Amino acid sequence: MKIAIEGQRLFRTKKHGMDMVALELIRNLQKIDKKNEYIVFVKPDEDKCLQDTENFKIVELKGGPYPVWEQWALPRAVEKYGCDVLHCTSNTAPMFGKTPLVVILHDIIYLESISILKKAGSWYQKFGNMYRRWVVPHVVKRSKKVVTVSNYEKERIGKFFGFGKEKLTAIYNGVGEHFKKVTDEAYLKSIKEKYNLPDDFFFFLGNTDPKKNTKGVLQAFADFNTQSSKTYKLVMLDYDKAELKRLLDEIGHPEQFENIFLTGYVPNIEMPAIINQCKLFLYPSLRESFGIPILEGMACGVPVITSNTSSMPEVAGDAACIVDPHSPEEITQAMQRILIDDDYRNELCRKGMERASHFSWKRMAEENLKLYKELTLKEEAYA
Repeated sequence: MKIAIEGQRLFRTKKHGMDMVALELIRNLQKIDKKNEYIVFVKPDEDKCLQDTENFKIVELKGGPYPVWEQWALPRAVEKYGCDVLHCTSNTAPMFGKTPLVVILHDIIYLESISILKKAGSWYQKFGNMYRRWVVPHVVKRSKKVVTVSNYEKERIGKFFGFGKEKLTAIYNGVGEHFKKVTDEAYLKSIKEKYNLPDDFFFFLGNTDPKKNTKGVLQAFADFNTQSSKTYKLVMLDYDKAELKRLLDEIGHPEQFENIFLTGYVPNIEMPAIINQCKLFLYPSLRESFGIPILEGMACGVPVITSNTSSMPEVAGDAACIVDPHSPEEITQAMQRILIDDDYRNELCRKGMERASHFSWKRMAEENLKLYKELTLKEEAYA
């Protein structure tokens, strides 16, 4: 069996959520499958994070901007290499082509409401949502299998498109093995110095996407510091300073700007060392299809605050502090409880590490491999 995997953005330096899922899928397939042949199509870029192995060929495929590459260059290359299956990893795929298609549909937020096109933070995000809104209905119609990442999202997608169980399946994401307790004090110190981390800080993976609830978290953090006898810091990643100041002015707490530290982009491999040094990990998003960072925080042995909405309770179980993300007051109260109640904090840390251990990229790759085999057998039966 010859399997094509779309990994267009895997060689870019600044990888994000869906890119990391695709990368982990491929790396783990390389470990567990020595029999089938794989062709991985990527756009040329700087970070050569994948290498050829005996049965994996990495093809750098030129073809212009993202839509052109995906709709024109990719399907032609797949046919040229004579692939039996094409697995597209990040919501979209070619709308036309003869090769049986598997698509990972992480979520359908951009289809559920037209207002998302107006609310998206950047023009890049807005264009991406418009492209997905146009392409995805065509793609899922021609797909042999649609894979999503949680039972919550499976139910949403099934109802939206009217899919039966034979076409739609949920395969959980994993958590990287490097997300764990870090005991190397010299390494922790080097990361602290590299990113100018403060001593007592909360860690928040916010960005300009409205679903990340950055404004609500900033309100909760400001209220916490106002009520606390000790001032804590908030560490965020590559967030725009001007936008941060605007949000703080909007909530009436411009003074908190000096308590927020922006690291810039952090490579995934260095993220555990930051998480290990935080007092608590904030992930009270408004809507997620899965929420990998919940598991990453848990695996590092820190208490996690997350939401009672969408997939997050499914992923967190009883191992996180669950709050209403629409209520900054609840988020503030959760922060206070975790810092004051030692028994509760220790229980969250213990349960979190246990919970995270049940999710692995190896298991995710095994389930996808099983799906490829089932699909190929069906295609052969119909031939």
